[in-house]
Amino acid sequence: MGMPVALEITDAIVKQEYFDKVFDYFVHIDQKFSTYKNESEISRINRGELSPAEYSDEMKIVFDLSEETKKMTGGYFDIRKADGTYDPSGLVKGWAINNGALILKNLGCKNFYVDIGGDIQVNGKNGQSEEWSIGIRNPFNREEIIKVIYPRGQGVATSGTYIRGDHILDPFSKKAVESDIISLTVIGPNIYEADRFATAAFAMGSEAIQFIENLEGFEGYAVNKNGIATMTSGFEHYTKL
Repeated sequence: MGMPVALEITDAIVKQEYFDKVFDYFVHIDQKFSTYKNESEISRINRGELSPAEYSDEMKIVFDLSEETKKMTGGYFDIRKADGTYDPSGLVKGWAINNGALILKNLGCKNFYVDIGGDIQVNGKNGQSEEWSIGIRNPFNREEIIKVIYPRGQGVATSGTYIRGDHILDPFSKKAVESDIISLTVIGPNIYEADRFATAAFAMGSEAIQFIENLEGFEGYAVNKNGIATMTSGFEHYTKL
């Protein structure tokens, strides 16, 4: 889907096939769900070439999860666009990363880092046998790290406009989100959960942090257009070793 993919495995014994299996899976997901590929399944659905009965099992799962997320967020997560087509990217990326991590776990890997476009799942320790650390970029200066977090096996997702522009739509107006928030980082039980709720919360604008605060097992960190950061009550737990 046009985003960089990074995979690091730091176990004592690592085989090339581990990387191959995960990357093959990501290629498969890209070919099925990318709205940029004319022959992807989602593109064919959007052209009306496939009926719901003809959807693949994976597509049915993603549509079901999307509908569940829409209900859980009061409609702030919606894969249907203004023109009636579907774009499940806001859920598929985190879902795919989480599935990639499960592939590694099933292969016996215990220490790894999976990153697609800044959405990250870690497990175990890094190459120095220390906790994985993730830097949150300054949305006004992408070369600067303004916060370092230690997710400890949790998923970390960031939504915002400072890299990809106004790509998140208000599901009610079907227009680009108008918000004081320009960056929102969410820590959740896994990257699938963190990613879907980060997307929905960002669409809520100023209510984002309160929404994350009310979600059990989640923490958030937002930066507004004036450079002021707000965070949930337990976020600092992940900034300390």
